Amino acid sequence: MKIAMVSEHASPIADMGGEDGGGQNIHVARLAAALARQGHEVAVYTRRDDPRLAERVRAPGDYEVVHVDAGPADRIGKDHLLPFMGDFAYGLLRLWETDRPDIVHAHFWMSGLASLWAAERCDVPVVETYHALGTVKRRHQGGADASPPGRTGFEADVGDRCAGIIATSEEEVRELAAMGVSEDKIALIPCGVDLDLFNPVGEADDLGSRYQILTAGRLVPRKGFATIIRAMKHLPHTELVIAGGPVDGQVWDDPEGRRLRDIALAEGVSGRVRMPGQIPNDRMPAQYRAADVVVCAPWYEPFGIVPLEAMACGVPVVAAAVGGLKDTVEDGVSGTLVDDPTPESIAAAVQTYLEEGDVRRVTGQAGRLRTCARYSWDAIAAETWKSYELAVSAA
Repeated sequence: MKIAMVSEHASPIADMGGEDGGGQNIHVARLAAALARQGHEVAVYTRRDDPRLAERVRAPGDYEVVHVDAGPADRIGKDHLLPFMGDFAYGLLRLWETDRPDIVHAHFWMSGLASLWAAERCDVPVVETYHALGTVKRRHQGGADASPPGRTGFEADVGDRCAGIIATSEEEVRELAAMGVSEDKIALIPCGVDLDLFNPVGEADDLGSRYQILTAGRLVPRKGFATIIRAMKHLPHTELVIAGGPVDGQVWDDPEGRRLRDIALAEGVSGRVRMPGQIPNDRMPAQYRAADVVVCAPWYEPFGIVPLEAMACGVPVVAAAVGGLKDTVEDGVSGTLVDDPTPESIAAAVQTYLEEGDVRRVTGQAGRLRTCARYSWDAIAAETWKSYELAVSAA
């Protein structure tokens, strides 16, 4: 099958750690590579954000990345890209008129808008993965939500027009149904994890402290790092590593990094909080293995890759009971879900694993088994291909 993936702001070969670099980039890269391994011809179309980029690049996973001109060839935050989606859609149409795919898989709502405009003119079905929904973002961020006006209406329109939707969590399925999207269109297929890279055996970056907690992600308030820092008051003899932020490690040049540093100082725990900045993906398994517990305490999380990577490395996870984390972490088996993530409740959940080595070990083993049984990228790619076949047959 000739598959066109569209990811307008999240290139699978981009440097991670920037404002819009995160789970979607990883998802698209790993899914494209897994589908290519299974014999499909895959091209990922993304907006050119650097004039030095070639139009077509062969990615390490044996798929092609196509850079489409749309607006300035510069990095622009995704919340400011909507005015350029007309040009992006026209660029897709120009390419697909001479190299028609069998299926288009759009990632994020703006990719959906552009893909539908081009694909409808080429008579190609479109499958949509939203990655995040405007209704959820507005509910949790309120006035801090910088999404373009009309986002929720555009998302509903994409859901109505596309041939199929891949949701990554049960909560997203419910949100889509509340938007009026037909549940007959929706397939529930989670994100995956690289089980060869993320595994329990290998080097561990131990800092020498008695206990070590790890959390990871972009330095944005919604990730809840402030709550975890405040929990450190209740966790003596414990060090916290926050992996994320600028690529060059200059965390104090980042506004959120400075805010978190000030919180650590105010709480009297700054000597036990380390912020090394972004850690390369191939070094993250060693970080996970060194941790006694991985903590994820976001306000909301559409899916959440960090808990999966931690579980794949055999490390227990303490996570806020929000979004996709409720699907990923099996409460009481592969970790602990916290309904009301306060510093006190996070600390109490973490303390159990620090004090009970057998519980920590058994929970970590259960997490590894869970990821192997459900979340390999090859399994996710096979399920995704089935959703493509359904969309093509219904077209």
